[in-house]
Amino acid sequence: MRHPHLAAIDAAAWPGLADVPTGRLISMRARMAEAAFARACAQAGLDPDPAGKADLVVEYDTLFHRVAVSGWLGLAEGYMAGEWHSERLTDILEAFIRVGYRPRPGRPGKVLPAGRYGGGELPTELVRLSSGDGLSAFAGVFASGVPTTVRTAVSSHVPGHSRDRGRATYFVDKTTFSAPVDVDRGDLGDAQERTVMRLLDAARVTGGTHLLEYPGSGGAVAIAAAHRRATVDTLTADPEHARAVGEQLMLAGVDASVHTAIIERPVPGPRDWRGSYDAIVSVERLEVLDEHDRVPYIRALDRLLTIGGFIAMQSAVATETMTPTARAALDPLRAYVWPGLDYPTITDIHKLVDRESGLRITGETHLGSHQQRSLAMQRSLFDGQMREAAAAGFDIAFRRLWAYQFALREALYRLGMLDTVQFTLTHRDRRGRR
Repeated sequence: MRHPHLAAIDAAAWPGLADVPTGRLISMRARMAEAAFARACAQAGLDPDPAGKADLVVEYDTLFHRVAVSGWLGLAEGYMAGEWHSERLTDILEAFIRVGYRPRPGRPGKVLPAGRYGGGELPTELVRLSSGDGLSAFAGVFASGVPTTVRTAVSSHVPGHSRDRGRATYFVDKTTFSAPVDVDRGDLGDAQERTVMRLLDAARVTGGTHLLEYPGSGGAVAIAAAHRRATVDTLTADPEHARAVGEQLMLAGVDASVHTAIIERPVPGPRDWRGSYDAIVSVERLEVLDEHDRVPYIRALDRLLTIGGFIAMQSAVATETMTPTARAALDPLRAYVWPGLDYPTITDIHKLVDRESGLRITGETHLGSHQQRSLAMQRSLFDGQMREAAAAGFDIAFRRLWAYQFALREALYRLGMLDTVQFTLTHRDRRGRR
């Protein structure tokens, strides 16, 4: 028998939400989960008492059945099912992660195959509802941020060398932007456009450049590159995404300069796509790839870049302060949105590039504070268009999920556990390696 408060949940679409875990053992564990939740609230200074000025309100104790079974995934599913809520969702998640709240996970919850809503290439209508420019899901670079650049020596991670001998040293220009000031939602579109321009500048895109955009990012990069009189190929494994981007290119009047191609796999192998490009732009792909796809990904960038060309690759990265609690908190995003989500560190990326390709990282631009503000604005935009989201076919459970993922990622940026970095890469051997 379904609980009455779950009547609005589509059981076929959300099997993990429609049924509450039951059983004598689960009921015992739920009481323990409730006690642990109360302790975490007290430790974080949160008031869950609805009789007072509550920071969060638990409407149904079925939440603790979910938490007892699935940990952080159960906490998110409880939010998606309307079993708890807060007007300060980002603050709540930040506080739980800060105090190390880590509910004991039991068996995983019942979910549909991960990535049901795009798995890395999000529906264009969803992006439109939460973006400043109507096209972009990525962070903006706000005009009030001031960049500071230093040149730093980095030791390479070339296989076959001993720990202390044989490592080459190279230099990386590291740029950090100060936090934006006096910005509001109206600034997000301009900031996202500025992100695109920085990526194109890093990849040295000018008139006559043959540019590969992989994966497609909604059309903003391709349109801006075409306006620079570049020729653009944009790759996607999602036919619906390709169709929507094609419409945007036509509306912008640049469809003759941009070729959108559909590839069969998320990472193109030599048989999937061939070419030689002066520049490549890749935005927020690496962190959502399964671990076994990361080596083919970086090798594909190496293979497709012509000698003397440049790559601009933007990625969210884990910092040295990332905790096991924070990684566990990402379980809902892996379950329902990005199945391969696992934020690498900057060192991980350097090792991947050095060991698996002929490329070298020559520049890093750190944008964490700008990503944090962007996420807050994106969530605010989405919250303000809930009716439009419903009309576009996103049901109540998904709308709550989308608000939750914005809040969770913003919390991790606030805590300094995530950063967003634009990497510039080129071949370390100017003669190339094929």
